[in-house]
Amino acid sequence: MLAPALEHLVKGIVENPDDVNVLAKTTSRGEVLEVRVNPEDLGRVIGRSGRTAKALRTVVGALADGSRVRVDVVDTDD
Repeated sequence: MLAPALEHLVKGIVENPDDVNVLAKTTSRGEVLEVRVNPEDLGRVIGRSGRTAKALRTVVGALADGSRVRVDVVDTDD
């Protein structure tokens, strides 16, 4: 449930929504959501001083309802 919600939020922010990919991994420390976007949109997802990324983490944390979730924005610049 968290990965599709995060993907929907990120697609609303970026210029290239078709390039948005959210991968959910389960680790011993909780769930990890990796966000991959077009390199041109990386600044939009991170935001000034990381404000947008922090806001996304806050929303996902609220949706997680007490379970541990980490949101990582992955730089896919090849």
